[in-house]
Amino acid sequence: MIEVAKRLQKVEEYYFSKKLREVAFLKSQGKPIINLGIGSPDLEPPFKASMVLQDSLIDEKAHQYQSYQGLPELREEISNFYKKHYKVNLVPKSEILPLMGSKEGIMHISMAFLNKGDKVLVPNPGYPTYASVTKLLEAKPIYYDLKEKRNWLPDFRALERLDLKRVKIMWINYPHMPTGRNADNKFYDKVIAFGKRHDILVVNDNPYSFVLNEKPNSILRYKDAKDVCLELNSLSKTFNMAGWRVGMLSGNYEFINAVLRVKSNMDSGMFYGIQKGAIEALKSSDMWFQSLNSVYLKRRKLIWELAKKLKCTYYRNATGLFVWAKLPPGYKSEEFTDLVLKDYSIFITPGTVFGTNGEGYVRFSLCADDDVIKDAIERIK
Repeated sequence: MIEVAKRLQKVEEYYFSKKLREVAFLKSQGKPIINLGIGSPDLEPPFKASMVLQDSLIDEKAHQYQSYQGLPELREEISNFYKKHYKVNLVPKSEILPLMGSKEGIMHISMAFLNKGDKVLVPNPGYPTYASVTKLLEAKPIYYDLKEKRNWLPDFRALERLDLKRVKIMWINYPHMPTGRNADNKFYDKVIAFGKRHDILVVNDNPYSFVLNEKPNSILRYKDAKDVCLELNSLSKTFNMAGWRVGMLSGNYEFINAVLRVKSNMDSGMFYGIQKGAIEALKSSDMWFQSLNSVYLKRRKLIWELAKKLKCTYYRNATGLFVWAKLPPGYKSEEFTDLVLKDYSIFITPGTVFGTNGEGYVRFSLCADDDVIKDAIERIK
């Protein structure tokens, strides 16, 4: 009998992978399911980016293997993007590594820096992939608390009391998913100092900078950040290009080079046309972001109305692609979302998907048009 690897005993299939099968089954049975659970942008990418992709298909280089480091002009445009929007200077040749989505980067960074038995600081609540990748590599996730009473920021005094031996990586994610909270300058200074003090690689996962956020920020802006930090970023949410799978990793040359040593053994480069389209997207004017956010502002107001109908409360100054809402007293997250799915055919995400501190909360996605959200509101009697 052929057995699967023991590492798979420590991880489960991704929640949304399982749940979407259930939703698809309900739809096949005639249920009019409204999906407000997934953060998959439904808006169009920049028109010029799509046109450039199409035009690139006849280029003589289009169907060849590509560089593991991406096109030089893509790295150059990423550098320009960081300088324009974040006021961060990056050397295109050595401090930028294009990725096929930032999710790939989580695995590659972990493979580059973790040995069996090492430890990783993982936010609770936070993106589940941080923990699952850690477990797949036979390292140990050490969950650090994020709570509403602290504005979903870590308690550094509590972190200092932990056994930090063998901690190699700390994952942070601001603007934060799922809560939408932002971090201030003091936080970035503290987390960089913490990483330096304990020789911990701090990785900021930063895909939500431009969604309903007036002041996009990067950890690489701060003093000494490149000594101990890397930053992941993505075109998925910023430019509605989730299916294109375009991300980037930025930071210290030595760290980038370590990740490249992994990546170059895992793939054979990003498709040429997608890189060319990504270059065009990164050139988008400020009007692009204003237009995008005008749509999400309208949708968020409707989601707030839906949350109120479900007797949930929420923080109005949150950023990002979701509304993080607190349940009425007495409800558990998964029980509540199952009830909403059963009674109203509306799929929303239980907060517990993101960790134990997500109990008592749910997450609504803004990736549905106004009419769909209005339909959901009408269903709540």
